[in-house]
This record gives sequence, structure tokens and C-alpha cells, in this order.
Amino acid sequence: MALGDAILACLTERPMTGYELAKTFDSSIGFFWKANHQQIYRELSRLRDRGHVQGREVVQSGKPNKLVYTLTSEGRAALKHWAARPSVPPSIKDDLLVRLCALDSIDIEPLRADLMARQEYHRDRSARYERILNKLFPHGAVSAADTGKLLGLRIGLRHERLVAEWCEEALDALSAVANPGNVVPLDDGARDNKGRADAS
Repeated sequence: MALGDAILACLTERPMTGYELAKTFDSSIGFFWKANHQQIYRELSRLRDRGHVQGREVVQSGKPNKLVYTLTSEGRAALKHWAARPSVPPSIKDDLLVRLCALDSIDIEPLRADLMARQEYHRDRSARYERILNKLFPHGAVSAADTGKLLGLRIGLRHERLVAEWCEEALDALSAVANPGNVVPLDDGARDNKGRADAS
């Protein structure tokens, strides 16, 4: 997927300025496809050159005029063509997981601190997903567009919860490694509903 495809998908909702697109990325598509504001503005220019979007200048009083972008018929066709192709599963590049592969050769305390920070990050994102779900979809989806957004938010929420639980599991395991007399075997069957090892 290219950034242009993500922008075209956003513009199916309604015409938007570059600023509004950037804010939409920050609160929705940005959960799954990262782009900063400068990248979005550059890509809008490229899409305009290709004829996939058109910009209409809106005159404002007391502030600079703004450009509002809409999809063209060529842009809709490009979006449909892109969406018909098979998706590519994302590859993982996570330096934390690489450090775990070298656990017997590194200091555990900095790794524990890293895991605690990571756990907090995913808990915060999980809470953010929940707030968005409760605000936008208190009664579920009422249209095809809503269904797509709701499904994306739900997998995002599950992912954040799962990673936060895994961080708890990893922290328990590192405590056991640091104190070999209290080793708890990692066994899925010995875990309770909170994802913590059952030491009993």
C-alpha cells in the first residue's frame, strides 16, 4: 500500500483540506499507516498531478484561503483497482524482540524498563481505541463504511490489549530469570485469564 492509496480511501468520506486529512490520519488511518503532515501534503500534490484528486480554493475572510480536495472519477477508479489487489501481510521489525533473542547476553534491568514503558504505551493506545469506539459506534455500525471502520478499530483494540498482556507475561518471565530460584515455566495452560503465570 502506498500513502496515496490511504489518502484516496480517506477522501471517500468527504472533501477535505490537507490539514483535515492529516488530522484524520492522526485519529484513524494513522493507527495502521503512519504518515506525517509534510508527507501527506507532498502526496496530495502528486495525486493532483495524476488527476486522482482535484483541489478547489475556498476563500476565507480574516484567514488564508484553503484548498479542499475531492476524489475525481480517475481517483475512484485507482482506489478500486488498488483495493482489488491482494493485501501483503506486514513484516515485523521490532528491536525489542531482537533483544529477547539475545537475552543471555544482555542486561535484564534495562530490558525490564523497556518492557514496562512498552506496556504503558499499549495500555494507553488500548484506552484510546475504547474511547473512539464508544464515541463513534455506541450502537455498532449502520453502514458499509461504518462496518469497515468498526472492524479496523476492533482489531486495533485487540492487538493493543494482547501486546499489553504479553508485556506482563514477559516481565514475569524476566523476574524469574533474574531470580532463578523462582523460575516459573512458560506454559499457556498454566496462565490465568489475566495473562499472568500461575505460580501456585
